[in-house]
Amino acid sequence: MATPLRFTSADLDTFPENDGKRYEIIDGELCVSRQPHFNHQKVCSRLCSKLQQWSEQSGNGEAVIAPGLVFAEDDDVAPDVVWASSARLAKILESDGKLHAAPELIVEVLSPGAHNERRDREAKLKLYSRRDVQEYWIMDWRNRCVEVFRRRDTGLSLIATLRTPDSLTTPLLEGFACRVSDLFKTI
Repeated sequence: MATPLRFTSADLDTFPENDGKRYEIIDGELCVSRQPHFNHQKVCSRLCSKLQQWSEQSGNGEAVIAPGLVFAEDDDVAPDVVWASSARLAKILESDGKLHAAPELIVEVLSPGAHNERRDREAKLKLYSRRDVQEYWIMDWRNRCVEVFRRRDTGLSLIATLRTPDSLTTPLLEGFACRVSDLFKTI
């Protein structure tokens, strides 16, 4: 019986940089996706802007779009948006410009296709649960909703599905509030 091929971060260095694809590794499995849809990127930009505005007002943390996040050699991903407190960022950002442990908040914006959705809803949820992410938001720009997963005991649990009339808040960011409709307007 053949041993299944397990990819590592070193393998990512061998792939082309400008071929229009995003390469990630989850539990040794290579995940390849196309460049995201324009609306996907609009939602990422809007949310990152709102999180960064809160960070600047509070004097705490940074929001970033698609940083490299290396949990281990066989868990190397690029979440759509992350937020990390200043204290945590000082510990997890290494000289290679990548994060090497969990930020407090990770956001994935769903891309079309069953495989893409399964990766965000299953593989990444499992990975982020194992790696001590405090909150995980899955944003669906086509259905205009946000699923909020929060750490409970040893994993992330769905605590709310927010729609356009709702407001997105989190105990991680005291005073942060964003209308869900603001994230999806003109989409």
